[in-house]
Amino acid sequence: MFGGGGGMNPRKMKQMMEQMGIDMADIDAEEVIIRTPDEELVFTDADVQLMEAQGQKTYQVVGDPESRDRSDGEASGAEASGESGDDNAVDEDDVEIVAMRTGVDEDTAREALEANDGDLADAVDELE
Repeated sequence: MFGGGGGMNPRKMKQMMEQMGIDMADIDAEEVIIRTPDEELVFTDADVQLMEAQGQKTYQVVGDPESRDRSDGEASGAEASGESGDDNAVDEDDVEIVAMRTGVDEDTAREALEANDGDLADAVDELE
C-alpha cells in the first residue's frame, strides 16, 4: 500500500550511511545561537544532529529561532555586562579563566584581556 517513492526505512538508511563511513548522532542541545553582524538567531528548543563524514563535521539545526537585533546595544549574557561600546567588551567567562589560571583578581585579569584584545593566551602569558 505504501510502496512508491515515499521514504526509506530508517534502519536501512542508517546501515547504508555506516557502509559509506557516515556517522550521525543526535545532540541534546539546550540552546543554539547563530550570531551575524546584525542579529542573533536563538534556538531554544532545537533538534540538532551531528553528521561526520570523511573527517568533516556537519551540524543540522531544526527549529524556530527567535531573532534578536545586535545593533541596538541590547546584548545578552556576558556582553550585557560590558560597556555600551564594543571597544572594551570582554567575556566574563574569559575573565574568570584568566583569573583562576594566573591567581590574580578579576579586575587585573580583565585589564590584561583588554590590553590583549581579548586573547586568553596572551593575557595569561602577560600575567605569569
